[in-house]
Amino acid sequence: MAQAQNNSTKATKPKSLLIDGWEVVIGIEIHTQLATNSKIFSGSSTVFGNDPNTQASLVDLAMPGVLPVLNKEVVDLAIRFGLGIDAYIDKASVFARKNYFYPDSPKGYQISQMDNPIVGLGHIDIQLEDGTVKRIGVTRAHLEEDAGKSIHDQFEGMSGIDLNRAGTPLLEIVSEPDMRSVEEAVAYIKSIHTLVRWLGISDGNMAEGSFRCDCNVSLRRPGQPFGTRCELKNLNSFRFIEQAINVEIERQMEILEWDGTIDQETRLFDPVKMETRSMRSKEEANDYRYFPDPDLLPVIIADEQIEAARAALPELPKARRERFVADFGVTEYDAHVLTLTREMSEFFEAVVKAAGGAAQGKVSANWVMGEFSAALNKAGLDLADSPVTAEKLGGMIARIVDNTINGKIAKQVFGFMWEEGKTADEIIAEKGLKQETDTGAVEAIIKEVLAANEKMVEEYKSGKEKAFNGLVGQVMKAAKGKANPAQVNELMKKLIG
Repeated sequence: MAQAQNNSTKATKPKSLLIDGWEVVIGIEIHTQLATNSKIFSGSSTVFGNDPNTQASLVDLAMPGVLPVLNKEVVDLAIRFGLGIDAYIDKASVFARKNYFYPDSPKGYQISQMDNPIVGLGHIDIQLEDGTVKRIGVTRAHLEEDAGKSIHDQFEGMSGIDLNRAGTPLLEIVSEPDMRSVEEAVAYIKSIHTLVRWLGISDGNMAEGSFRCDCNVSLRRPGQPFGTRCELKNLNSFRFIEQAINVEIERQMEILEWDGTIDQETRLFDPVKMETRSMRSKEEANDYRYFPDPDLLPVIIADEQIEAARAALPELPKARRERFVADFGVTEYDAHVLTLTREMSEFFEAVVKAAGGAAQGKVSANWVMGEFSAALNKAGLDLADSPVTAEKLGGMIARIVDNTINGKIAKQVFGFMWEEGKTADEIIAEKGLKQETDTGAVEAIIKEVLAANEKMVEEYKSGKEKAFNGLVGQVMKAAKGKANPAQVNELMKKLIG
C-alpha cells in the first residue's frame, strides 16, 4: 500500500492555464441519483428525508435468500442520458460486484458496472465566460446502487448509519481528463447538471446528495505524460468544487516544486480550513475484485427501446440555444443564460409569444434576465412560484412595443404586477400610467421647459450635448415620466431649431 501524505496547503487562486510552468489536468466523476420512485434492485421508496432506516428492504440489506430485480426505468433513464451526450449505447451490458467494506454498505459489495457499461463514449460542449466553446469527452456512464449514509455528528463517541439511501439508483458519469483549468471543470459540471435536470433523469439537488462530484487532479509539464492524480471526494456545491481544486493544485505544485512525489490517494476538502487532507490511499480498480453478479442477467437493450427514448427526448440545450439566437435575435450569451434550466427557457419562449412574437425576442430576453430574475432572487422564489406569469410579463412588454408605456413606466408597472398579481393593462388603467403621446401636449411641456432654461438652450446651440440631455430630463420630469423619450428628442430638436 502506498503511504498516504498528510500535508495540506492554503488556497490561492491560479492565475492562468499554465501555473508557474505547470499544466493542470482534471477529470471528473459525477454520481447523479436517478429520478425513480423505487430503488434500482428493490421496490423500496427513494423519497428523501424520511426517518432513518425506514426505507431499507431485505433486498437492500442483502439478507440471505433475497434476490435483486433490476428496475427497468433506470435503464430507460440511462439511455436517455446517453442520447443526450451523443454517446454509444451498449445493447448488452452486465452488472458486477465491486467488493469493499464500509459501514454504510451492508452487503460488503456494491452492484455496479465495470465492463460493458450501458453508456459508452460520448461528449458534451461547455461554454466558458469568454464565449469559448470546448468539447469534453465522456468516457462512460454506468449504473450502480448508492450506499447508505454515515452520520458522525449526532451521537457522542459513536457514528450512526442511515440505510434509506442504500440501493438508490445512481448513474456514474466519467469524463475524459480533458479539462485544463478550474473554470473548465466547473463549466463541465454545470453543463452535466443542467443536462440531467433538462432530460428529467435527476432532480440534481446537490444539498440532498442527488448530484455529487469526485474531481481527479494532477499536474504535469506541458507535453509530458500525465502526472499522478489525487481524487477529491464527494464535493456537492459548485463553490466547494472550485475552492477544492484550487487548493489541491497549490498543494501538488508545492510538492513538485521541491522535487517531491505525489501519492495517488483520495482526499477530502475542508472548506473551513481551506485545505485538503488525506482520506485513504487510492489504488487501481482491480483492488475491488470485480466479478459478474451471479444474481443478475445481462441487460439486453432492443433497438425499439433506444428509438423510443430518442423520440421522447426534449429539444436539447445546445439546439435550443442555437434556435434562440437564430429565431429571436438574442446574443449567444443571452441564449446561454436563458437555457441554464429547461423551465427558464420555456418561460422565455412563452414571454416572447405573449409579447408579440419573435421580433420581441431581444426585449423579452432583457426583461427575463433583468428585472424579472432580480425580483425572483430578491424574493427567494423559484420560477414556478412567481406572481408574474410569462403571459403577464409578455403582455407588459407588448405595451412597451406599442408605445402605451415607456421603459421607465414599465418598471413601475412591473413592480405593481409583482405586488398585486394583476395584468399590465389593469395596472396601467388603474394607476393612470399610460404614456403621453399627444404631440400638442408634449410640445406644450417642451416649450415651458425651454423658456425656463434659456441658458441650457444656448449651451446646446454652442455644441454642448450634455445640455440637451439635461433639457430632456427636465421635460420627462415635468411630464412625470409619461412622455415618449424618442418623441421628446425629436420635438425638442425641431423647436430649438
